[in-house]
This record gives sequence, structure tokens and C-alpha cells, in this order.
Amino acid sequence: MTAPMFDQWRARSPYYDDSHEAVCDTVRAFVAREITPHVDEWEAAGQLPRDLHRKAAAAGVLGLNYPEEFGGTGSAFDLFHSLVQTEELARPGAGGICASLMTHGIGLPPILAMGSAELQRRIAPDVLAGDKIIALGITEPGGGSDVANLKTRAERKGAAYIVNGAKTLITSGVRADYITLAVRTGGPGIGGISLLLVETDRPGVSRTALAKMGWHSSDTATIHFDDVEVPADNLIGPENGGFAGIMRNFNGERLGMSQQANAFARICFEDALDWARQRETFGQPLIRNQVIRHKLADMVRRISATQAWIDQCAWSVLNDKAFPGDFALLKVQATQTMEFCAREACQILGGASFVRGSRIERIYREVRVMAIGGGSEEIMFDLASRQYKF
Repeated sequence: MTAPMFDQWRARSPYYDDSHEAVCDTVRAFVAREITPHVDEWEAAGQLPRDLHRKAAAAGVLGLNYPEEFGGTGSAFDLFHSLVQTEELARPGAGGICASLMTHGIGLPPILAMGSAELQRRIAPDVLAGDKIIALGITEPGGGSDVANLKTRAERKGAAYIVNGAKTLITSGVRADYITLAVRTGGPGIGGISLLLVETDRPGVSRTALAKMGWHSSDTATIHFDDVEVPADNLIGPENGGFAGIMRNFNGERLGMSQQANAFARICFEDALDWARQRETFGQPLIRNQVIRHKLADMVRRISATQAWIDQCAWSVLNDKAFPGDFALLKVQATQTMEFCAREACQILGGASFVRGSRIERIYREVRVMAIGGGSEEIMFDLASRQYKF
């Protein structure tokens, strides 16, 4: 029988109550009904059906913790409810599904935090209803995590911006209707960066799908902008004031990725434990070997410590005590926990972990995207050292 790692940790935490268990039940039912039976199909197709976004909206998944005026669930839910939802969406062990289905979680917040009231009313309701898909465009070819030196440029001409440049590794980039785009509107460095909402059906926008090691069910693209004319009304926040919005968004993205990574680590533990109990080697269950029990115990140790830090960081956000360095190091902690647990689970399952179709096989292939996306380990260590003023 599977160990109840997905449930027992919340019961012992001061941050979770019956309302969080209700969210768990709702999302778990949605995942079991609408996602798990189709994982292999969508992994082969390389993308999700657009209708899944509408189904997720109807189930309250897309709008959790978003304003009611735009079709969200409102203030009755908070960041801890969102962490529970992330946990449950990870249950199928296919990170690309969660990344692509929930891409509005990184594309929409800058608009709600910094965009005009008109832009919010124009964009948010359709996104939260699942009728439109929004992506975030930060990473550039040759630029990676070096946001301060991005090259994509937007030149103001009258009532419009003319955008030229390229973005790459954009989650939902093939299917997205909107892109929250980081552009250079001023001089070099962080003081010359703005955010601009770009509709992808505008002339001059072209996309190329990317084949990847993992996240197969997530459509990922390089997007080119060739003299794309965008109304100045699509500016998100003040001109040359976009870097603050990007950094605020990164904290939320890193917290969500940390929860997802730790959920994948939990999956690895659960599947490894199930296998160790059922598999017999040399006349006894695999679990009877001390070395196997120690591997499992070490997985639990790392998962529990990481979850405690995730919860602490979530509490700091809700209490206006968030510190960017904490989120940078948390992401390293969580993705290294995921990597360790994926490796140990593969060792416990042996050859069975090498066969396509299992949760552990998929998770093992997705370790690198979790460790690099949202800020690589090296960038996170450097960011934290500067934040802590080492």
C-alpha cells in the first residue's frame, strides 16, 4: 500500500486546515478524472488540448486565489491553498502538464499587479475562463538567466511600440494567445526594461516548437518578433519600470517550482517504497535490506526539511516578510531534493525505472528543467550571496 506522504505532512503542520484538505480533494478528483488517464497521449502529442484549460477553469483550478471580479475564487483562498493545488497537480508525475496548464501563474500576475485597469479587464477574464492562454517571455537565445542584459527591443513610435528580437524556451509558447514580454525600452541594465503584453496573432510574430529531454506534454517554443506593432496601451506598468515586476514574479515562480519539485520527490519516495515492499530479491522483500530502508529514510528527511522551508517562505509572503535570497536558496534546496530522490528511486527500482511510462522515469528526465528553469542553481547561489551581502 502506498505511503500517505501526499497527505500526512499537512495534518502535522500549523499552516493547513480543513479548507486546504477541501482544495486537495477537489484538485485530486479533477486530476484523476481529466489528466491521469491521458498522460501518455499528451506526452506523445507534445502539448495539451486547449479544452483542458476550460475544464480546469470550470473546476476552479485556474482561478484559485485570483480576484473574483475576473472570474477567480477570491480572497477566501491564500498561498497555502495554491501550494496544495500545486502538490496535487504534480501527482501524475508529468511536470509538463502542470507547467503548461498553469502557465498563467507566471504570465498573468504582472498584469494584475502592474497593468492598467483596462488591460486587466481585457485580458484576465478570458485567461481565467480557460478561453485564452498566456505565457511569459523572458529568456532569450544566448542570454539565459541574464535578465538585466536582455536584447529584445521595443521602440516607441507614436501610439505604438515596434518590437524586434527573440525569446526562447517559452512554456506554452506554441499555443499562447498572449505573451507578457520583457523588452528593452531604455538604456542598458535593469533601468531600461519594460513589460509589454503582446497578442501572438499580430503580424511579425512567428514560433518554432522545441523538442526537449522532458516536459514532453508542454509546448515550448522560440518566438521571433519582427517589426511587431503593439499598442502603447499594452504597456504593463511604467516604461523602464519592468524589472521590479519581473523580480516580484520570480519569487512566486520559485516558490511554486519548489513545491512542485518537492511533490515529485514525494512521488519518487512513494513509488520506491511500494516497489521495495513488493519486489523480492534473494528470497526476501527488498525492503528487508537495511541499505534500502536507509535510502528511503534519507528521502523522507530531505523532503520533510524542504517542505518546512517552503511553508516558512509562504508564511513570509503572507506576512510581508519575504526576502528574495530565501526563495533563491529554497529553489536550490527543492530541486536538489528532487534530484536526490529521483536518483535513489531509480536505484531501488533498478531496470524497471528505465522503461518509459512510469512516473519515476518521467521525473528523472525532468530534473534538469527544474534545476535550470526559473533561475539555475548557480544563478540562485550568486543571487542569494548578494542578497545576504556575503
